[in-house]
Amino acid sequence: QVQLVESGGGLVQPGGSLRLSCAASGSLFGRMGWYRQAPEKQRELVASITHTVSTYYADSVKGRFTISRDNAKNTVTLQMNSLKPEDTAVYYCNLVPAAPPYWGQGTPVTVSS
Repeated sequence: QVQLVESGGGLVQPGGSLRLSCAASGSLFGRMGWYRQAPEKQRELVASITHTVSTYYADSVKGRFTISRDNAKNTVTLQMNSLKPEDTAVYYCNLVPAAPPYWGQGTPVTVSS
């Protein structure tokens, strides 16, 4: 079973940038996504990318976030620019649709001055 490990989160000021990485212990396949869960809110899909590099972005992040994947290195990356306080959440990667066994610990992102 593939394990997914997220990294790259942290504390950043509004308007700042972060780059999140998701490393898989095996080959990535199909559509991969970045999800986030803010306190007291449901987990939501913010961006996804297919094996053929077709992308999807939630309206709330469109134009600010960029998802990419490196199939040779089994990684999925989320570049986050122009961060806003409402982007504060724990960020996870998973398949799309999400497969429960693949949920990792996530990486926390806090946007605050």
